[in-house]
Amino acid sequence: MMVSPGNSLFTSTFTALILLFFSLGPSWGQQELLDGRNGRNIALGNFRPRPSLKVQQTLLEQAQFPVVDVHTHFRHRLKHDLGKLDEYVQLMDKHNIAVCCSLDGKLGDTLDAHLEYVGKKYPDRFNVFANVDWQGEGEADAPSTWACHQPGFGEKTARQLQLAVGHGVSGLKLFKQFGLSYRNPDGSLLTIDDPRWDPIWKACGQLGIPVIIHTADPMAFFQPIDETNERWEELFRHPEWSFPPEEYPSRESLLEARNRVIERHPRTNFIGAHMANSSEDLVTVGVWLEKYPNLYVEFASRIGELGRQPYTTRRFFLQYADRILFGTDGPWPELRLTYYWRFLETYDEYFPYSEKEFPPQGFWRIYGIGLPPRILRQIYYENACRIIPGVKSKVANYRRQ
Repeated sequence: MMVSPGNSLFTSTFTALILLFFSLGPSWGQQELLDGRNGRNIALGNFRPRPSLKVQQTLLEQAQFPVVDVHTHFRHRLKHDLGKLDEYVQLMDKHNIAVCCSLDGKLGDTLDAHLEYVGKKYPDRFNVFANVDWQGEGEADAPSTWACHQPGFGEKTARQLQLAVGHGVSGLKLFKQFGLSYRNPDGSLLTIDDPRWDPIWKACGQLGIPVIIHTADPMAFFQPIDETNERWEELFRHPEWSFPPEEYPSRESLLEARNRVIERHPRTNFIGAHMANSSEDLVTVGVWLEKYPNLYVEFASRIGELGRQPYTTRRFFLQYADRILFGTDGPWPELRLTYYWRFLETYDEYFPYSEKEFPPQGFWRIYGIGLPPRILRQIYYENACRIIPGVKSKVANYRRQ
């Protein structure tokens, strides 16, 4: 039956819809008013709390000792812009950053371009880590054509690394896609501990270069995006960062696969990026450090996690000072650098971990851990000088100048 504006059925239906609209109130009909003002509800994306605490602020302008930043992305963030490189080196000088390790080297012709970008004008200020080229000349959407599925890939990559070290490369970086997105011809994901890759890890040990490996991601990214997830707001903005169990391996299985590789190659040093991606569980990270003497960790983009547990973090840093390296995930704006110095060197309370107005990686603020000078020296530069080729001489030159 046709319902027209002139009949009673239309009138009663329209009236019911109007009543439903008003009964839902601001949660449905007045979304634009979710600003928290005048007693109204607020959308989380509009929440901008301003702390009323009055506590000590130690606004440091540089690190207390020379710094080696082992986790930076100069190709990814600066796009080989020479002017931006000059600006950041000036920032390095101002903040006492002696050396940055750029993890965007790749392999092949693109490696030489990156070595020239960071090294031609500033040969003593940068080290470069190469990356495994899993795809090669294959088609992105056809894994069977990828280089890593061809016979002898591990051995070929080992030879490429030997040549790269001869050109000045000082490490190898593995990105989180290794285990989370690279696929086999049958559609399954590449596994981190596949024996096909063993020649690569073995070669790194023989060449004396460390492997910095990003495995999995924060715990919240593997949990449901619901009202119990403490990083709901971040995942709402970036749903692509979520790894639901029906589509991806569990976080635990990824970390276990990484650890099997570390155990299988005791003569190769591995650096667990982002506190081995377990900054929420330092007890477990400590267990790994005790079990694997060839494992180190760095805390790029994780002071937000570490700084909200200052007592636990300080104890951990004091206990494992010879196994922790400094990293930022930068280059970042200057203000974010100052938060790193403040976190490590002061006992300041409840300060931001990012220069962004809205917390980008967790809805909280952080506390300083006030490390003593001998520990700061180890974390800032001494550990990096010990395990990354070429860093020691560059730091020495920086200190002389």
